[in-house]
Amino acid sequence: MLNQTTKTKLEALRRKIGERANILIGFSGGVDSGVLLMVACEVLGKERILAVTLDSELLPRSELSHIEDFLKGLDLPHKIVRFPWQRDDAFVRNPHTRCYYCKRACAKLLKEIAATEGIATIAEGVTISDFDEYRPGIDASREEGIWHPLADVGITKQEVRQIAKELGLPFWDKPPSPCLATRIEYGVRITKKKLRMIEEAEEVLKAMGLKQLRVRLHHGGIARIEIDKAKMGVLSDSILLDAVCRTIKSLGFTYVTLDLEGYRRGSMDMRAS
Repeated sequence: MLNQTTKTKLEALRRKIGERANILIGFSGGVDSGVLLMVACEVLGKERILAVTLDSELLPRSELSHIEDFLKGLDLPHKIVRFPWQRDDAFVRNPHTRCYYCKRACAKLLKEIAATEGIATIAEGVTISDFDEYRPGIDASREEGIWHPLADVGITKQEVRQIAKELGLPFWDKPPSPCLATRIEYGVRITKKKLRMIEEAEEVLKAMGLKQLRVRLHHGGIARIEIDKAKMGVLSDSILLDAVCRTIKSLGFTYVTLDLEGYRRGSMDMRAS
């Protein structure tokens, strides 16, 4: 059950969405954009909503399958559009402001799609909690006129999960999964090969039953594995550990390390700040 504060915010969200004629929603497959999409469908109806997913090597294949399966069940208008990230060298060079350049390019592409479809409003699932983290991409989205209705009504990360559960979103407790470029140390050029290495290494660990994890790529081909501290015992068996190291090295990594601090959101940003 939602508390009164969260209920009030949800009603405010419904009112704000109801003021729009139609909306294009950038759907990443996460809980935030999932809630936004479900509320928009409830308020405006499916015929006035278009979900758009920007697909590229930055998005794990498992995430794309999850997105397709979920939206197929909703029977909702959905476009998967290729995102040509390699054209933006400012992003590929991977500076500390990397996400700004990526989100700016994403926003411009969404605006082109919206114009073609005759849609006036473009929205993303950004919560008020996102402003407490290092998120230069939010500035880029705002500059391009992208609407953040969850943040506008003050919905937090914790509240969005509560709302998702209340609305029956099947992946309300899904771990966050930002784009694969966030795993690459700033200053290390982003390539398809590196993104594929990271994706495949994370799939190796997920196959062992680990869910909350990251494989971070550092200078020199170092793989720094972050997993939930409570799950570190999974990697305590020396035979299994050797097998994991061999497999991940075979993907192209030079060294494989386990971060004893465990999984942390945005650990690359902590290091760079």
